[in-house]
Amino acid sequence: MRTVRAAAALALAGALTAVAGCGGGSSSGGGGSNESPKTLTYWASNQGPSIEADKKILTPELKKFEQETGIKVKLEVVPWADLLNRILAATTSGQGPDVLNIGNTWSASLQATGALLPWDQKNFDAIGGRDRFVDSAVASAGAEGQDPSAVPLYSLAYALYYNKKMFADAGISQPPATWDQLIADGKKISKDGKWALGAEGANLSNNIHQVFALGKQHGADFFDKAGKPTFTSDGAVAAVKQYVDFMAKDKIIAPGNAEYAQNQSLQDFAKGKTAMVLWQAAASTFAAQGMKPEDWGVAPVPVPSGAPGTGQNVNSMVAGINIAVFNNTKNIDGAKKFVKFMTSDAEQKLLNKTYGSVPPVKAAQEDPAFSASDVKVLRDTLATSAAPLPQVANESQFETTVGTAVKGLFADAAAGKPVTTESVKAALTKAQQQMTQ
Repeated sequence: MRTVRAAAALALAGALTAVAGCGGGSSSGGGGSNESPKTLTYWASNQGPSIEADKKILTPELKKFEQETGIKVKLEVVPWADLLNRILAATTSGQGPDVLNIGNTWSASLQATGALLPWDQKNFDAIGGRDRFVDSAVASAGAEGQDPSAVPLYSLAYALYYNKKMFADAGISQPPATWDQLIADGKKISKDGKWALGAEGANLSNNIHQVFALGKQHGADFFDKAGKPTFTSDGAVAAVKQYVDFMAKDKIIAPGNAEYAQNQSLQDFAKGKTAMVLWQAAASTFAAQGMKPEDWGVAPVPVPSGAPGTGQNVNSMVAGINIAVFNNTKNIDGAKKFVKFMTSDAEQKLLNKTYGSVPPVKAAQEDPAFSASDVKVLRDTLATSAAPLPQVANESQFETTVGTAVKGLFADAAAGKPVTTESVKAALTKAQQQMTQ
C-alpha cells in the first residue's frame, strides 16, 4: 500500500464523480523492489484503434525490456474516458501502478498531489539527460518553476482529417482552411445519411481540447493570470457555442455524436459516414479500420481567417502523452529503467511511427518517417500554431467541469433543444461555481 499526500489528492478528486477503482502496483503481492526488481505494473493510455491493438503493439516491446533487464512488466491499457479517474483514485487510495501514462494537460494537477516522482536533474540523468527532449514537450510536464512530474513520451497536435472520396463526391476540391469554409462544405456533404464532421460529445477531455483552441481564437484563455477561472467571459462563451453549434445550428454533426466517447467518430469516418474529424493522430486507427493512406488527407485545423499561427490563429492545444512514476513505488530503480527504455531513441522511433505521433526525443525526430505529409502537419502545428492548456493545479477539474458542461449542451442539441448564448453562459456559470466552491 502506497502513501501519498492524501489531503491534496482528496482536494483534487473531491470535485469529480464516478471515480473508478484501481489495481495495485508492484507493492501488491508478487511485485518487485529495489533489492529484487522482478516486476513492474504499467498503465498505458489507449493510443491505437483499440485496447487490443495497443496490447499487440506494446507487448513485444515489454518482452524486449524483460529480456534486457529481467524485469517483467504487467500491462494494462486504460481507455481515455477512464484514465484520469483511475489515476485520481490511485492517488487517493495509495494503490496504483509503478509506471503510468498521463495526458500532458494533467501534469500540473497530478504534480500538486505529490503522488508522482519529480524529475530533477539526477532522475533525468538516469534516463540520458533532460536535453534529449524537446523543450516545449518538457514544459508540458509540470508547473513552471518546478521539476517536471513526468517525462514526454508521445507528442501530438490536432489536425483536420478528411475523406477524399466524400469530398470529391460533393464537388469539393480541397480541405477547408477557415471555419466558414468548413460549414459551407459541411452543408454540401451532410445529407442522405452522411455527415460532414465527427465529434466525441461525451468525451470530456476532447471537448476541452476543442473549445480551448476555439477560445484562443476568440481571445479567451479560460483562466486569468492569477489562475482563477474565467469560464463566463464573452470569448469563452462564444467558443463553446461555436463548437456546439456545429450540431445545434449548422447541422453538420450527427446528433448521435453527442453520446460518443470511445473513438466512434473515427469508426464513422473509416466507414464513409462522416467526411471530417478533428483528431490528434488517427493514421493507425484508419489502417485498422481498413482504410488505405490514399483514402484520406490531412490539413491544419481551420482558423477564423488567414493561416494558422500564434495569437487568435492558434488551432490546437499542445497535445501529448507523458510517462510518470508513482513516487512511493517500491521499485523506483526498475521504474526509472523502464522510463529510460520507453524514451530510448529506438523505442521512440518505433512507437511514434506506429501511432503516427511525433517523438519528443530530438534524435528520434530525425528519422525520415516523421517528415511524411500527415506527421508534418502535426510537427508544423506544434512548432507554429499550438498553445499549451493552462498549467494550473486544478486543470483536471477544468476538464471535468467545463467538459461536462459541453457534454450537456451537446445532449441538448441532439434532443432538439435550443442552444443559445444564454444557455451556454448558464452552463459555464455552473461549471465556474463548481471550480470555486
